Amino acid sequence: MVNYKDLGLVNTREMFAKAIKGGYAIPAFNFNNMEQLQAIVKAAAETKSPVILQVSKGARNYANGTLLRYLAEGAVAYAKELGWEKPQIVLHLDHGDSFETCKSCIDSGFSSVMIDGSALPYEENIALTKKVVDYAHQFDVTVEAELGVLAGVEDEVAAEESHYTKPEEVIDFSTRTGCDSLAISIGTSHGAYKFKPEQCTRDPKTGRLVPPPLAFDVLDAVMEKLPGFPIVLHGSSSVPQEYVDMINKYGGKLPDAVGIPEEQLRKAAKSAVCKINIDSDSRLAFTAAVRKVLAEKPAEFDPRKYCGPARDLMEELYKHKIINVLGSDGKAQ
Repeated sequence: MVNYKDLGLVNTREMFAKAIKGGYAIPAFNFNNMEQLQAIVKAAAETKSPVILQVSKGARNYANGTLLRYLAEGAVAYAKELGWEKPQIVLHLDHGDSFETCKSCIDSGFSSVMIDGSALPYEENIALTKKVVDYAHQFDVTVEAELGVLAGVEDEVAAEESHYTKPEEVIDFSTRTGCDSLAISIGTSHGAYKFKPEQCTRDPKTGRLVPPPLAFDVLDAVMEKLPGFPIVLHGSSSVPQEYVDMINKYGGKLPDAVGIPEEQLRKAAKSAVCKINIDSDSRLAFTAAVRKVLAEKPAEFDPRKYCGPARDLMEELYKHKIINVLGSDGKAQ
């Protein structure tokens, strides 16, 4: 059993309380490799933003659970080396699909876990979530649950259609499970193709897809039922068109990739939404930078020469999100 506090990590409880009171959201950035982790930590340290390092089940299998523990400990040490005296870093399991997966992460030093029972019948979701909460809280690990289904594809998470969260269920669900935060469905979606073209309109000037607005009426109703309770938005990448254009320019094929407009995320961040998940945007930045280098320098075979620029572009992206979208800069002095 590894306690996350021994790794220098924190859980989300105090972090979320401050975010709700301050009207900003905590960035939850997924990572799969060292370059992503370096970029996240550097961006958070330089902006003094609390940050959540998110690991999906697939990423955990890819990176190896043992190595992840040391990467998290190293992330805290690296943040201090960069001048961040008291780093506020969370290591969080994204979309845990079973009690066993959540328990394994808790036992190996994660400070926060998500149990995703959203595809289960309501009562089964409650039972599974409560089982995880009862175990996690013994070790002061915080638990995120999900109510409502997001469409899209990301790692092992896939759903053809979304189902908005039912506001009338949130009080019963949160009370009976004891979860610390709740991911809800208001129209965000996983992956780089968050909406089908027929769900969107097209900008007559650019020809680009314009996605439908988020269901803020659902969010408002949830906030009314659970005032002050931490709400989470999944699938909140904006799919920056400059990265999509760069990928396509250098041999990629991402037609009609579209994400959540940043102005809608800014609006959400000022509400009870205190955690916003961003994954696809960093994948796009990484891929765009790598494609550019390999296209312009086809003889290059040193991974540092193309992973380095990818890391720099991701750091730039993370800083932009922290400062201009979530408003979490300077909140972890």
